[in-house]
Formats: sequence, C-alpha cells, structure tokens
Amino acid sequence: MNAQHTNENLMVHLKVKDYATWRTGYDAGEKGRTSAGITNGRVFRSPENPNELVVLQDVADVAKARSWLNSDEMKAVMQKNGVIGSANIRFAA
Repeated sequence: MNAQHTNENLMVHLKVKDYATWRTGYDAGEKGRTSAGITNGRVFRSPENPNELVVLQDVADVAKARSWLNSDEMKAVMQKNGVIGSANIRFAA
C-alpha cells in the first residue's frame, strides 16, 4: 500500500534587496501558497544579514508545490518582491 506523506517540508533560502518590501509581497501571496498546498510558513532572518532569509513551510503535495514554485508567475513575483538571484528551494520529508 502506498501511503501519501502528509509531512513534507519546503525550505527556501533567498536573498532580497529589502526585507520590508519582500515581506509585504510574501504576506500578500498567502492565498496562492495555500492553493498550491503550501502552509505554515515560518520566516527566519540571518543575524549577520537581515536581507538573507530562510522560509520553512509545510507541503501537502510536492508535485503541485514544485509546479507552482517553478511557474513564470512565481518567478515574476519573486523578481517584483526584490529577490536577488535564484532562490535555493529544497523539499524534505
């Protein structure tokens, strides 16, 4: 029997131009994350560089979340919110 995991985790490590700008955009994206099965986001900031972030989130469906994260829409949102370079995205059970 193939039981579906319900405890997948998503870690996103990124750098942003300005935390306050990024946070406003991140908070506004809650509905989109929820529709992609991504919930319970926790944001951590580096003490050495407050614009370096790690976001930990729960994922209900890795394939759905991965598709959403790789969408052109999400890439545009990240750019608009001031993400520098590419975010480092990792899934773990």
